[in-house]
Amino acid sequence: MPEHFQKKAASLSIGVVGAGSWGTALANLLAVKGYRIDLWVFEQEVKESIEQHHINTVFLPDIVLSENIVPTNDIRTAVSGKDLVLVVVPSHVMRETAAMMADHIGPDTIMVSASKGIENKTHLTMLGVLGDMLPSVTEDRRVVLSGPSFAKEVALEMPTVVAVASTNRRTARLVQHVFATPRFRVYTNDDPVGVEVGGAIKNVIAIAAGISDGLDLGLNARAALITRGLTEMKRLGACFGADPHTFAGLAGVGDLMLTCTGNLSRNHTVGVQLGEGKTLDEILLEMRMVAEGVKTTRSVYNLSQKLGVELPICNEVYRILFENQDPKKSITRLMTRTLKHELD
Repeated sequence: MPEHFQKKAASLSIGVVGAGSWGTALANLLAVKGYRIDLWVFEQEVKESIEQHHINTVFLPDIVLSENIVPTNDIRTAVSGKDLVLVVVPSHVMRETAAMMADHIGPDTIMVSASKGIENKTHLTMLGVLGDMLPSVTEDRRVVLSGPSFAKEVALEMPTVVAVASTNRRTARLVQHVFATPRFRVYTNDDPVGVEVGGAIKNVIAIAAGISDGLDLGLNARAALITRGLTEMKRLGACFGADPHTFAGLAGVGDLMLTCTGNLSRNHTVGVQLGEGKTLDEILLEMRMVAEGVKTTRSVYNLSQKLGVELPICNEVYRILFENQDPKKSITRLMTRTLKHELD
């Protein structure tokens, strides 16, 4: 059976939509494997940089890219006639990007999302948005890729392990073989919604951990935020119908640990700067790449209010980001909540 998947995977035509750091790293991983990759690029300067120098000087500098990557500003060129399309765009533009793809996606195309977030207005995950905008792509052909993975380390071919999840095991196994390399190990998972919830919530908790570090509150506090953040991830996941075991895996605790502690984490960096006294507007003004946790925090807060689910850490991050709450007061409020059983 594995040989069958390997042969089929090797013959697929692939398009990648989104040339930020993560999209570029994954496109290059596939290109190095031998796939010809049509890469849709939003920015003209990025397209020219990849074309002329084989480097994404804006989002992934100093990494020489495979010549198998062909950048384009025409999304039709990137996705038409493809067996598999990998979508790696910021969550807040997923809907409009899907709309641009809608008339060009084939009836048998497999859609893989490596974007992380929950849409603000609809509270849909990224696969949910793709399903909404691309109804011809049935659920059994939608896959999410997630796990503890910084783009730069993947581009440098440092050992990385992720999960691909779909309701269809055969689709997940095919995608597993497409992406797997000796330096990029891929596990399959049957719980795409749990994988997506984990990938979204960990960014909010990473902001909280960064705030703690920015306030120099120590390692005890950061460990507590990570652990209790995992509890909040499970609570929200339950509302989505996720398998609680998913959060003990790569897309849950694995990604949470990396994003809350790694110095390459944009979300953790935002939190550190908030803890050090900068305003959100000041921080975002200096950032070219998106910190998904900022927008996801709003979605998570609104969901917690709508569903009545208790997410104290996520809600305090919301107050700090959008209500100008003093981070020190948020810490005090978290530490002095009503005492209770750990598993309640």
